[in-house]
Amino acid sequence: MIRIAAPTMKSLNSTIGRTLIWLPLIWLGLNLGRVNAAEKIVLKYRIFEASISVSELATFAETGELSPALQTYLTLAGRDPQELRTALTEKVNVSPQLLDRVLNSLPGEILLDQVGQVIHTPAGRADRQALRAAIVLSATPDSNLTLLEIMQNYPTSEVQVEGDRLVQVYNQLSTLINQVKNWL
Repeated sequence: MIRIAAPTMKSLNSTIGRTLIWLPLIWLGLNLGRVNAAEKIVLKYRIFEASISVSELATFAETGELSPALQTYLTLAGRDPQELRTALTEKVNVSPQLLDRVLNSLPGEILLDQVGQVIHTPAGRADRQALRAAIVLSATPDSNLTLLEIMQNYPTSEVQVEGDRLVQVYNQLSTLINQVKNWL
């Protein structure tokens, strides 16, 4: 007669514990080669949409030089390049620790949801988490952040940006941070 012993609670807990330890390590190993910052921005103005490399947008923001593709796109969309450049490069001064606290509060989550309607993942999922990570990471080295840095630090290979509302997003972010600084 062959008997098969039912697993005991102790052996189940041990198996679950080992699984919980190994799953994150396996996930990390599978994702090491993946992109962890945006490479491409899909910029949208009303019915116009263009795919631009992050480096192309960074060059424009830093030097004012428009690539032929970006020049054509902004002309078709009827947008002033200087307005875009200003929105991308205006700095907001804030400590990363304060920023993290603010973005993990109810007003911060509301702001993240609003900004997530303008700067978001292609699938529109996990926008709040992606934005929070990009914003805090952008402020970390120098206690300043810009919209360009947020896009550069966005944790997906592609980020979609609703260009018509970009200036509005900068204003919302700046206003919230300044209000919190004044309360402290």
